[in-house]
Amino acid sequence: MVEYLEFHYERKGIDMKKVMLIGAVFACAVAAFASPKPENVPELMTTFKGETVSSVEQWEKVRAPELFDTFAGEEYGRWPQSERYSVSFEADEPDRLMMGGKAIRKRVRITCSGECGARSFVATAFIPVCKKPVPAFLLICNRDPYENIDPTRSKKSGFWPAEEIVDRGYAAIAFWNGDIAPDWNTGNREGIFACFNQAKSRGRFERWGTLAAWAWGASRVMDWIETEPLINSKRVAVVGHSRGGKTALVAGVYDKRFAMACSNDSGCSGAKLNHIDLPRSESVDIIVRSFSYWFAPNYLRLANREKEWKVDQHQFIALMAPRLVCIGSATEDAWAGQEGEYYAGLLASPAWELYGRKGLVANAFPLPENPLQEGCVSYHLRTGKHNLTPYDWKCYMDFADRHGWRK
Repeated sequence: MVEYLEFHYERKGIDMKKVMLIGAVFACAVAAFASPKPENVPELMTTFKGETVSSVEQWEKVRAPELFDTFAGEEYGRWPQSERYSVSFEADEPDRLMMGGKAIRKRVRITCSGECGARSFVATAFIPVCKKPVPAFLLICNRDPYENIDPTRSKKSGFWPAEEIVDRGYAAIAFWNGDIAPDWNTGNREGIFACFNQAKSRGRFERWGTLAAWAWGASRVMDWIETEPLINSKRVAVVGHSRGGKTALVAGVYDKRFAMACSNDSGCSGAKLNHIDLPRSESVDIIVRSFSYWFAPNYLRLANREKEWKVDQHQFIALMAPRLVCIGSATEDAWAGQEGEYYAGLLASPAWELYGRKGLVANAFPLPENPLQEGCVSYHLRTGKHNLTPYDWKCYMDFADRHGWRK
């Protein structure tokens, strides 16, 4: 058909390439006009008492705490208080010079001891050889660790392109989420959960789920990072994909030491807005039926009722302000709800504006491979499927560069 049109237009002196370009622009315009829009979204800058938030002080003392209390109590669960555990570190293997002498590999065993026992896990770090502390990206790996975060680098994966991260001047750090808690329904009694008396959790319906536990593990890696003189602990980004992307947001919101959270294809209960009609994307009803153990028991009450809830995910993202947030989507990942992820970042932006900064700067839903990175919230749409790819990593590192992380 295309060949026939080319022949037909050529006979009439019409440039086929121009016709196709005009058609593509028209198709994008129609798609933009017809794309779903958020409806009845809970107000970010209005407190539960109906007061308008107009200052940083009001945000930090009233609005942010009440939002955090809601998400912690009703969606992800509450972390154990710091007095209930201790953390220690030791080298799991001797340090090694790797990547052609460009990086020092460290393998650190992190042991967390609670009132009912101890649990340890290993984090791998490749740190560029440098005269000053370097910024870092910490990956919460939710895939096969040998295939994706192999410390020997005999198996290399675009899911964690450690060589490229090091070449950009960043430390590449990773741990496997399964070392913190298993990714199946054990009633949240195995892994790190077994170290704590769950009866002491604040309300049995508010006890932490597995997403919060994995995020807690990321914070324990941050504990180690603060002791490591080769890494700049003030410039650490936490990264995750899919369920790991949800976890990265939880880690960033719960632990303010993370300067950036990168949430890749995180979808429902991650970076995706609920108050938008996306029938091809996952819903709270579906996710709690399949993965109830990820969440606080309270969250199960929202099945088929998420649009009645007094909060939505843009408000959770806003709790990162004034720090940095990256949201990544993929064109073939309708299950994650790309437009919902985009609008969540956009609607979270007023939190950064309170600090005199820009959030997500955008005029419309972007075309693929056109990342929006002008403000403190980054959004990009990548061509392809549900995955964490070198292109996603490039966007996250480019964003850190824009904010002077390597200066």
